[in-house]
Amino acid sequence: MEGTSMCVPLLLLLLQCCPSLPVSVSTNKPRVEVHEFSDAELSCMFRTERDQNPRIEWKKRGKDVSFVYFDGQFRGAFEGRASIEGATVKLRRVTQEDAGEYRCEISAPLDSVNLGETNVTLRVLVPPNTPSCQIPSAAVTGSAVQLRCRDQQSIPPATYSWYKDNQLISLTRHANATYLINSHTGVLEFKAVAKEDSGRYSCLASNGVGKPKMCEGKHMTIEDVNVTAVVVAVIVVCLLVMVCGCGGFLLHRNGFFSRHRGRSFWISECHGAAHISRQNLNRTEDTSNVNYIPPPQEPQDFKHTQSFML
Repeated sequence: MEGTSMCVPLLLLLLQCCPSLPVSVSTNKPRVEVHEFSDAELSCMFRTERDQNPRIEWKKRGKDVSFVYFDGQFRGAFEGRASIEGATVKLRRVTQEDAGEYRCEISAPLDSVNLGETNVTLRVLVPPNTPSCQIPSAAVTGSAVQLRCRDQQSIPPATYSWYKDNQLISLTRHANATYLINSHTGVLEFKAVAKEDSGRYSCLASNGVGKPKMCEGKHMTIEDVNVTAVVVAVIVVCLLVMVCGCGGFLLHRNGFFSRHRGRSFWISECHGAAHISRQNLNRTEDTSNVNYIPPPQEPQDFKHTQSFML
């Protein structure tokens, strides 16, 4: 009995001397990746020192910090489409708007360390959409040509492969190859196209999420340069320039572009036309009216007559 009575005080002393652990928070999956429109689980596990009813909060970090779960309720866009068990949250039918970094906070006012937190990053995966392809319909031999392929919405970003006449174009560039493919940017580049590069081209986008998507194929024709037509066109243009230049020089030399000559010519022409019109008018009046009255004299003639009479 004495031994038993001695053990009880020793046990109580040991319990008082051993410190209990303060609040601690952790997650078993700090990075979560799910497909779009599927469910996502954000795990949060905690342990407290004394507080048996700690406060649980979830927040989403972005440009601003917003509440996901606060005061026992889900907030904003998560209301009605999320549930919580312990401190672990389950989101239903996630979209790109749900992607981001979340923080689980556990507040235990009765503990010596009364606040703990852990972070979970949610990434929403999006399969490829049909890529946008830019394929020229025609090009001239020897010219540089770029074919472009791009999908802006796939997550993770898509990689691209090109097909010619439904045959995969190898990414491995041989010594005599005239093209270069960048599988990350989707650019198929020809340094100098040749006739044999003519064909129907299409591009395939894939990112490991869902099925790859291919754009509609388009035919590209490589045409030879008509050297004879180019030479003839250059000769004709040169001849026209020479003829126009010589003609302008001769006209300028003969005074056709002289300002004084042009003015005198138009003045004499106008006076001649006026004189002829006056004669025709007088002749018409002579034949149509017997009592012909001569037209009044011009002001300068009238002044001259008046000075003569004086």
